[in-house]
Amino acid sequence: MHHFQYKDDELYCEDVPIRAIAEEVGTPCYIYSCATLGHHFTVFDSAFKDVSHLTCYSVKANSNLAVLKLFGSLGGGMDIVSGGELYRARTAGIPAERIVYSGVGKTVQEIDYALRENILMFNIESLEELDAIDKRAGVNGVKARIALRINPDIDPNTHPYISTGMKKNKFGISIDNALSAYQKARRLKNIEIMGVDCHIGSQLTEVAPFIDALKRIRVLIERLGQAGIEICYLDLGGGLGIVYDHEAPPQPHEYAESILKELEGVPCTLIFEPGRVIVGNAGILVTKVLYTKRTPSKNFVIADAAMNDLVRPSLYGSYHFIQPVKRSEKATEIVDLVGPICESSDFLAKDRGLPQPAGGEYLAVMSAGAYGFSMSSNYNSRPRAAEVMVSGGRYFVVRKRESWDDLVRLENIPEFLSVGGPLHGQGCG
Repeated sequence: MHHFQYKDDELYCEDVPIRAIAEEVGTPCYIYSCATLGHHFTVFDSAFKDVSHLTCYSVKANSNLAVLKLFGSLGGGMDIVSGGELYRARTAGIPAERIVYSGVGKTVQEIDYALRENILMFNIESLEELDAIDKRAGVNGVKARIALRINPDIDPNTHPYISTGMKKNKFGISIDNALSAYQKARRLKNIEIMGVDCHIGSQLTEVAPFIDALKRIRVLIERLGQAGIEICYLDLGGGLGIVYDHEAPPQPHEYAESILKELEGVPCTLIFEPGRVIVGNAGILVTKVLYTKRTPSKNFVIADAAMNDLVRPSLYGSYHFIQPVKRSEKATEIVDLVGPICESSDFLAKDRGLPQPAGGEYLAVMSAGAYGFSMSSNYNSRPRAAEVMVSGGRYFVVRKRESWDDLVRLENIPEFLSVGGPLHGQGCG
C-alpha cells in the first residue's frame, strides 16, 4: 500500500499534488509519504505481535532524521552500520537500548562511541573484531553485549551485490566455526553473549531462503544451549523484498507465519532489521525533463536527476517504474531516460516506454524511498537533492537542497597556492 495516486490526471502524494511540491521546492527532489511509512512499519511490526520482538529499522535504507523519528515514535529500534548512523539515531531520539550495531569494519572510535551510548548489542562479524571490542570494553570499564553474525551459506536468490549469507561473501562467521567462536567469546572477560545474528541478503522475493537459514541457526542455538551458552536474542536481519516491476514478494504476515512456525519452542526475543520493505515504496524521486534528443539508433530524454541522485539503475541494473506527474493521452515512445552526468552509465531507465516527454515536464521515479538519497553523492559537483515529507494535505522540507557553497564548505586552499601558484621542486611535507 502506498499513497501516490492520480487525481484528475495529476499525481498526488497523499493530498498534495506532486507538481506543487516540485515547483516550490525544485527538482530533483525526493518525496516521502508519512502515511505510507507509518503503515508499512506497523504492518511489519504487528505481524509479530504475539511474540517478544523488536523491529530495528535498517538505517542505511533511508537515514533521514524525520524518517527515523517517525519509526522511533512507533516503538521501533534501529539497525546501524556506522558511527554516523548511531549519531543520527540518537539525534532522532531513538533509545540506545533499541539499537543494534552491525557491519564488518567498526573502528575504535565507533566502538567507543557505541559503548558510551550503551547500545543493546554489537553484531560481531569476525574474531578479530570480537577481540577489538573486548579490548575497548575493558578500556572503557564496561561489558560489551554481543551477538555473533553467522553466515549460514544460503543462496538468497538475489542480485550478487546484495547477497550477504554465502561463503564467498565478506559478512559474518562461518556456521561451521560458530560454536568455537562462541566458546572463545565466553572466555573473554569484557564480553557478554546476548544473541545470534543472521542476515542473508536484500530484496528477497521468496520465504524459502529465510527458512533454510533459520533451520541451520536453530540447530546452532540448540548446540549452544547444550554447551551452556544461553541465547536471549535471535536477530534474523532483514531482506524482505518489494515490488519494483513484476516481483511477487511475500507479505509481512506470510513471512511472519513461516518464521514463527519454524521457531516454535525457541525461547528468544526476536530482532528484525527491515529497511527496503518499509521505505522502498514510500518514496519517489521527482525530476524535470530538460531536453529530448533523437538519434538514428536511440531516443533520449535528458532529465535533471542523474546517477548521483539515484545510483541503483547504474549500479545494479535496477528497474524503477517511471510515470509522468501530469498524465496525458500522448503516444508512448521508447526512450532512454538519462541525466546530465558525463558517464555512459548515467541513466534512470533504458528502452522504456514513456508518453513522449517534453522539456519542462515532470516525471516521477517510483519506489525510490530505499537506497535512493542514502546512496547519493556529489559526483560532477552536483548538490544533493532536497527531501520532502508529506502528511495529509501538508508537506515539509526535511532536508534542504544543497547549495554550491555546501559543495566547498569543508575545503581549503593551502596558503602556498594562494600567492603566485605552487613552488616547483618543493613537496607538501
